Amino acid sequence: MKDAFAKKFLVAGQIPRSLASVLRSALTRAAFNIASYTLLPFGYKAVSRAAYSGREDIGTGPLGFLGNVVWLLLAGWWLALGHLVTAVLLACTIIGIPFAWAHLKLAGLAIWPIGKMIVPAHDDSLLYARRW
Repeated sequence: MKDAFAKKFLVAGQIPRSLASVLRSALTRAAFNIASYTLLPFGYKAVSRAAYSGREDIGTGPLGFLGNVVWLLLAGWWLALGHLVTAVLLACTIIGIPFAWAHLKLAGLAIWPIGKMIVPAHDDSLLYARRW
């Protein structure tokens, strides 16, 4: 089941090929981040790069917002819908509840992925953002 979602994110990474190269690379990077997070969702979390590093970059500013809007229209809504449906189906069993929770986290990330990074859940720098 996870492999199918990883393949969908890899396909979604190829959708923006006709867009400008800067925007395309941001969308492709976001799709590949989500694909890796789909394969190993436990023990990791998605956080804002600005909150993690303590400084803004191109993906956390206005261009990141524009990229997220384009992502939402092209790929985000149907990927998130797939994760939500899967989460509901998995939550019907006791064994599926942790996987349902993972799919809910992935649905949130699938809607607005640009400017996020995947880090270990118990990373100390999440508590205190590094400021340079």
